[in-house]
Amino acid sequence: MQLGLQLNSQHLATENMQDRLQELLEQVHLAQAVGFHSIVAPQHYLPAPFQMLQPLPLLARMAAEARQMRLIAGIMLLSLQNPVALAEDIGTLDAICHGQFTLGVALGYREPEFQAFGVPKADAVPRLIEVLTVLKRLWTEEKVEHQGRFFTIPGVTLTTRPVQHPHPPIWMGADSDSAVRRAARLADTWYINPHARLETLERQMALYRETLAERGKPFPQEIPIRRELFVAKDRDTALRTCLPYLERKYQTYVSWGQSGALPQEDTLDLPFDELRDQRFIIGSPDDCVEQLRLYRQRLGANHFLLRVQWAGMPQKQVLEAITLVGERIIPYLRDV
Repeated sequence: MQLGLQLNSQHLATENMQDRLQELLEQVHLAQAVGFHSIVAPQHYLPAPFQMLQPLPLLARMAAEARQMRLIAGIMLLSLQNPVALAEDIGTLDAICHGQFTLGVALGYREPEFQAFGVPKADAVPRLIEVLTVLKRLWTEEKVEHQGRFFTIPGVTLTTRPVQHPHPPIWMGADSDSAVRRAARLADTWYINPHARLETLERQMALYRETLAERGKPFPQEIPIRRELFVAKDRDTALRTCLPYLERKYQTYVSWGQSGALPQEDTLDLPFDELRDQRFIIGSPDDCVEQLRLYRQRLGANHFLLRVQWAGMPQKQVLEAITLVGERIIPYLRDV
């Protein structure tokens, strides 16, 4: 089992982003030292009331501190990207990190993002499929000529290619049942979302396996999952420390419409005590180890991308949590 650190690149709009960036550098340096295997940076555009660092330049800056840790863009809003620009950017980043890059992709769900890019939300799925198809062709074919619904490429050769062959691993984030099936068809693995309850994810894992079997694809060796985790000396301290920051973050998710992207039986619009049930991993080191093992047993998840910080949380608390994960959780999961 591997554990990664999700960078909290999203901060209050009133904060000094240069200061927050220095804190992220300190967090990654510590995570590398205590045994984390990877770092992951997410993507949103226009994320008011927050400001947000974009994942590819952020990961490029973090590469020196991360050393041999994997750098994961998770997720890129693929429906809003230009495939040629993205192909070259990823080729560049894969060289920077010596072939340790992973591309996570998904549709996105926020109307303001689609409107700002002039992309009808109704076109999100066909655009994602076309961008992903062109990306793979650019990375693997000598010359690419493409006449599609959204992009025309008049016979080009991409020379800035990734170090990894044929290309970096592609994870696909998916909330709805149809998106889970799409991840099985199009991606190397399903990047399990942080919002749904474990019971929902267990049901969707059956759909994922079923779709893989229909396509004649083997079950992936790597099943990544993102979860919110906070650890402290005991459960009460952990809950009391993280509650104001984590609760505010999920209130924002509700206002953004994230709940509508989940299966019908799931919702984020709940009181916090109900919301955290089967979603968040909060407690002592022993509590967290037990819950992580549960996800491993019930879903087959073996690469956990953990967010231990939310906007406004003091750096001291974040560093203490990273240290506890490294000292009291990672050693107990190595052979799981």
